[in-house]
This record gives sequence, C-alpha cells and structure tokens, in this order.
Amino acid sequence: MIQRLGVARTPALAVPLPPSLELEACYRYCEALVRSRHHNYPVASMFARSELRKHIFALFAFARTADDFADELAYEGRRARELDRWEEQLHLAYRGHAEHPVFVALADTVDKFSLPITEFTELLSGFRTDLERRRYATFDELRSYTRTAAEPVARLLLYIGGYRAPELHAYAEDLGSAIAVARLVQDVPSDWQRGRVYLPAEDLRHFGVVESDIEHRRVTPAVGALVRYEVARTRALFERARPLVDLVGADLAVELALTWNGGMRILEKIEAVGDRLFAERPSLGNRDKALVLARAIKWRGETLPPRTLHLLSRVLDKA
Repeated sequence: MIQRLGVARTPALAVPLPPSLELEACYRYCEALVRSRHHNYPVASMFARSELRKHIFALFAFARTADDFADELAYEGRRARELDRWEEQLHLAYRGHAEHPVFVALADTVDKFSLPITEFTELLSGFRTDLERRRYATFDELRSYTRTAAEPVARLLLYIGGYRAPELHAYAEDLGSAIAVARLVQDVPSDWQRGRVYLPAEDLRHFGVVESDIEHRRVTPAVGALVRYEVARTRALFERARPLVDLVGADLAVELALTWNGGMRILEKIEAVGDRLFAERPSLGNRDKALVLARAIKWRGETLPPRTLHLLSRVLDKA
C-alpha cells in the first residue's frame, strides 16, 4: 500500500480505546494512534502551534485507521466493509452523531475549522483504490492515485492553519504527492509482498527492470539507473512544493520545513542505497533526524521564539 501515513508499529485496533467519549480523552486517543506509527516526517510536532496540534492528530487518526483497514492483516476479508463503515461514521459525525472516539474528536475539529467532508471522502476513495488496483502503467496514473490517497491530508492541514488560498493548496498537493511517492520508492519490496507494484510499468520497461528483480531482490545496474530516475523525479515534486514552506506563517512554518526536509532526506538515503534498493530498505536514523531538524531550523527557524531557538541550538550542538 502507499504507506502515506508511515509504517505501523501496531495496528489501530491494538491501541486501547478511551474509557469514555469525553472530548479531551478522544483527542488523546487520536494522538496515541498517530504516535504508534513511524513517519519520515513529523505529525503535530512541538513546532506546530500548540492549539493546532490536537486537531492535526484528529485528522491523521482518521486517515491512519482507514489506512489500516486497507492494509493490515487483521482486516483481511473485510477491508471494503470496514472502509464503508468508516465512511458511514464520517457522515454521522458531520450530522452531529459521533459514536467513535476518532469521530468525536474529528467532529470538534471539523466544527472549529469548517472542514469540507469532500476531503475525507476523497481520501477514503484513495484507500479503496488499494483494494482494487495492483499496478500502474504510467506515472500519470500513479499521480492520479496520490491525488486521492495523499493530497487531501495536505489540504486539510492547511485548512486547520487557516490557509485557503488556491495557490497554497496547489503547493500542498505537490508536497502530499511527493511524500507519498518517496514512501512508495522506499518500500518497493514490502509492497511487492502485499502483491502491489507502484513503480510505473513504463519506468521498469524503459530501464530494463522486471518484476522478478523485485521478487528476488536483485542488485543490478538497471535497478541503479531506475532508482536514480525515480529519485530525480520525486525531488522535482518536492521542489514544486518548496514555496509553501516559505509562504506559511509561524503556526506551520517549521513543521512544514521538517516535512519537506524529511522527504528530501529519505530521497538522499534511497539514492545512496541505489542498485541495492530491492535488497536493502533505506530509513532515517537519529543522525538523519538531527540533520533534518537542523536544516528546517536554518530555513524557517526565525519564526520560533528566541528561547526555543537557544534550546534547539544546544541540542543540535550535542547531536
């Protein structure tokens, strides 16, 4: 699957439900769901404005649970049914009848920021695509997939920050797809094990790579050439999204700088793995994360309070 939202440490069903549907307990549950997943980028980090963080967790908890329905083994044989039930609960929440902790929190977030339901239903349609489609002939087809499976989350994040200008949303869409495509390139072997190949067939054919190369984790010059191309194209997507980080205010500036740099750093790691991509999964370690933080602070750190900058400089000096 696209792994838009990171690698699951545990499926959503393994996170204990709160003892009640009290609003703050539901928000804490959303945070626990999101934190149970590893990301190449931060989600509601300390650098996002504090009053926005719980609402960001609510968005990602909705998406993360739906992602699990489409991907986790625990839901095999009932994936479509669970996604349908999740959408039914979404519509109930919009009508004021939330019955699940994620939707109690989400309904509050929707009400505060006037979030359109179409973003959530479009995201669910992207998850459903994973139940039906296993291959993509062209990059245009893959981008059509990420438009539904990744870009709505990016737009919703801007809605929460109060950004509704179409040009900002266009940059956010490029960022959402760039993050998604980087993850797909990162996870080719694990997606193969799920029966999916997201690398466009036209790219495999052009560079002389066949699916059996993925299956047998072959290391070849052709794989290296393919990886260089995929990295270059995905970098171009990140560059198209770059103005977004320059244009947002202090509420999301460093958060989005971290997201952008996290994606670019995983591309550097993919590039370094090169022809071994099918045999060796690249990932971000602690040193990489410190580098991503340093780059983000250098870029948009002027939006942070002086005391925060001072503490960060001390932490980075020790890294």
